[in-house]
Amino acid sequence: MSDIPEIVTVGQSEIIHHEGYDPDIVSPFVPAIRVVSSARLVFISGVTGAPVYHDHPHRPEVFDAIPADGAAQARTAFEHLDQALRAAGAERRDVVNLIRFFTNVAEDQDAVNRIQAEWFGGHIPTSTTVEVTRLATDPRLRLEIHVVAAAPPA
Repeated sequence: MSDIPEIVTVGQSEIIHHEGYDPDIVSPFVPAIRVVSSARLVFISGVTGAPVYHDHPHRPEVFDAIPADGAAQARTAFEHLDQALRAAGAERRDVVNLIRFFTNVAEDQDAVNRIQAEWFGGHIPTSTTVEVTRLATDPRLRLEIHVVAAAPPA
């Protein structure tokens, strides 16, 4: 354990660890990330396993092809994040904040943590996990992910 803050630069941000940091502890989040001033902040709307573009009001039949399990929905949600990041000129390592909304944390969190770790490939953003009664898009959805990224300057 270190009592000295550790700062590691990654892309357009600095990962900050504070007193009590132990690199041997496996964690899906870091306590703080500071964005450097030249970065362009990218805010990505919550993504799910549902098609990103869909009608409002929602039509239930649009969501009939969504897999029922949380892991499959997570894989699709992370694919949707890739699309949004690329379109915004950002990469996975540029993600500085991740908010995950689960409808059942106990059933899905471990699988989503594994998929998330694979997707990030060693990068770890700040993160918050919340359990909600249901997601707004469709009651069959189990996970929604909201992201903020720090893209390189244009």
